[in-house]
Amino acid sequence: MQASSAVSGKPVQYRVGQWVEVLSADEIMATLDDNGDVDALPFMPEMLQYCGRRLRVGKVANKVCDTMTRSGMRRMDDAVHLLGVRCDGSQHGGCQASCLVYWKTDWLKPVEDGSADGVPVEPIEADHKVFVQLTERAQAIAADGTEIYRCQATEILRAAPDVLPLLDFGQYVDDVRTGNAGIVAVSRAFLVGFFNRYQQFSARALPRWLRIRGGLTWGFLRGSDGPTPTGRTDLQPGELVRIKSKEEIMKTLNADLLNRGLGFDAEMARFCGQTARVLRRIDTIVDENTGKMLRMKSPCIVLEGVVCEGAFSANCPRAITAYWREIWLERVEPVRA
Repeated sequence: MQASSAVSGKPVQYRVGQWVEVLSADEIMATLDDNGDVDALPFMPEMLQYCGRRLRVGKVANKVCDTMTRSGMRRMDDAVHLLGVRCDGSQHGGCQASCLVYWKTDWLKPVEDGSADGVPVEPIEADHKVFVQLTERAQAIAADGTEIYRCQATEILRAAPDVLPLLDFGQYVDDVRTGNAGIVAVSRAFLVGFFNRYQQFSARALPRWLRIRGGLTWGFLRGSDGPTPTGRTDLQPGELVRIKSKEEIMKTLNADLLNRGLGFDAEMARFCGQTARVLRRIDTIVDENTGKMLRMKSPCIVLEGVVCEGAFSANCPRAITAYWREIWLERVEPVRA
């Protein structure tokens, strides 16, 4: 990925681990169009707190998975994710989705040689007028009187309008070149993607005896007919849990691999059998399709460090937080001394 440096005007090729400095609020505002965007990607008010700070590139955002229309991977240009920087939802109705933030390279400058090991500078105090402007762009009232929100997640299809074909090998070269993924991970992701395409074709067009595992995609998840069970254990932040086996979880899913509207997929199945701590309970997120706030009837659980790794999704760098039903988890009792 290449972009113009705010320092030199020359093309910059960002890599994972590189130090960058977030521009000042005034400098960033000068890059935005009338909607508060660069290339249809909003600069959100939650991002102001990072202005002036030095942070490392966590991943180069060269592509993004489409969770709205399920069109597959989409090409993203001139953007990165900064290490550990997720939206806190404070200006989007308290949304708890904790999305990894996109940073257009227009909003960053590379740190000069020799300064990468220095102490990151303190963030500047955000200008109140800028904060108000960004907040006004992030919130609106719908015709029915409900509040709607505009964020990077709701605008992602406009910010990444082009579908990225599986056979676009440039994306895999970029994955390795930028440090997003190694050769083994890239090869695995491509082979899984190719296998899934065959499975989808075979399920539509081939007789049953020619299908592999019934035409199921990688992970070979299968739900069942009928209502799905519930199981409330009132898990709390800090508690240690074990993720149940894939076989146990599949018994709780319907034919669409949902439990009470919440999906389980092959990326999540990779964590089965592992232990993790509960980070938080989630009951409020912005619907990325409508911008309206969703209030969950049944709260779901977020686990520390458990996010989508894109292993079976073309090494997507989006790192979406995985949501878990309590029935998919079992509490691990502390060992008594």
